[in-house]
Amino acid sequence: MKHEAGAHAIRIAIVEDYAEAAQTMARYLRKTPDCSARIFPRSSEFLRALEPDQFDIVITDLRMPEADGLAVLKHVRKVSPDTDVVIVSGHAEKQDAIAALKHGAYDFLEKPVVQAELVATIQRTIRYRALERERNDLARQVKTLSRRETERWGIETLIGRSKAMRRVIRDIRSLQKAYATPVFICGESGTGKELVARAIHYGGVRGKGMFVPVNCAAIPPELAESALFGHCKGAFTGAATDSKGAFEHADKGTLFLDEIGDMPLPVQAKLLRVLEDGIVVPVGAVNKGRKVDVRVLSATNADIAAKIRNRTFRADLYYRLTGFRIQLPVLRARREDIPDLTDHFCRLLAKEMGRPIPTIAPAAMARLQDHAYPGNARELKNLLERAMLESDSDEIHEGHLHFLETPDEPHEETAGHSEPNRPLTEATLPLNMARAEEAVIRNAMAQADGNISAAARLLGMTRSKLYRKLERMKP
Repeated sequence: MKHEAGAHAIRIAIVEDYAEAAQTMARYLRKTPDCSARIFPRSSEFLRALEPDQFDIVITDLRMPEADGLAVLKHVRKVSPDTDVVIVSGHAEKQDAIAALKHGAYDFLEKPVVQAELVATIQRTIRYRALERERNDLARQVKTLSRRETERWGIETLIGRSKAMRRVIRDIRSLQKAYATPVFICGESGTGKELVARAIHYGGVRGKGMFVPVNCAAIPPELAESALFGHCKGAFTGAATDSKGAFEHADKGTLFLDEIGDMPLPVQAKLLRVLEDGIVVPVGAVNKGRKVDVRVLSATNADIAAKIRNRTFRADLYYRLTGFRIQLPVLRARREDIPDLTDHFCRLLAKEMGRPIPTIAPAAMARLQDHAYPGNARELKNLLERAMLESDSDEIHEGHLHFLETPDEPHEETAGHSEPNRPLTEATLPLNMARAEEAVIRNAMAQADGNISAAARLLGMTRSKLYRKLERMKP
């Protein structure tokens, strides 16, 4: 008999008042590698002696003059719940033995006990114990992972005391109590749309289920349907096996559809059907739907109203997805949150880099608060990371932010006020706007280290559009 390397011998107790039967079973077991057997001729003796985890398996006769096998079983379940119990009974007692199984016995053997049957039963019990340990370990890991994910993505990670952020946090707390309400999250790139979605999921009633994010813009159109709904073997070239889609993986959990404005129209139609009836039909399946229970959260940084007008996004799908809408504020509209965000990001980055949390010099903080942030909170984090890399001390001063654009950087205008020393007259308006746009583009290119694709993502525009603008900016 084999069991895990390094494990102790399987400890077996034999509770049997008939000495010959007890000795026979003990002899069989002692001939089996990695097994030890101890005989208890009186059930009362066993009940007094039993301690938690003292034995791996207990083999007990069903009929005994003192406490019977059922009493032994109940005592073992109470004192040592991880110990398995095997009942030994005569043919006439078979129904009683089956009743013992309902009370938690692992198996039963008929008298007279045959060596092969005894060894086979012990082997099955050992395998069962191993599977139980594996299942319990996995359950503990899942519980730990769930707790860590909740801590990592909880609502406490949403930083801000501004009125706009307090409203967002209040909405999230309300949505955490809802089970199925779909949520449509809007906001510029870098405002934290996925962070909001995760906070709704992990802090809500579905928090123990899966959170499955799907970036609709990153999936080739020809594969979008399979990615969401799965496919059957042979549905298309390369479909060698059946495959589940994102909806089935998110069953009993949450599906987050990011950049949903880029979803192809044919897939939008099928998505609408799934949202209406909760049945997923994989690609290649014929009348073979699968029921799913999924909460859908979606997000976009696109002008969804314009897409609906242009008929590139279905209005009926939008209304189905928008049980509740959250509009995330841009960072330049909540500058009072920048100090708190800066402190939060510095703590995270310091932990990642294994260095002390830096302090921010007043001039550097003023510079950070004055920046335009076309990339929003994500850009602030990137700026701080670069500044920490450039700093050789535990302080970030203004010189560590030398890569930021300075005078020509655009600022959000407050009502009734224009930027000092730069009056916006009818004659100067086009020039000022052009200079402001160039400053924003230069800053994005600096943050992206010259990578046009990365800069385009920061600016929320296509790569080709950014390339044309860069060409026009050349002297």
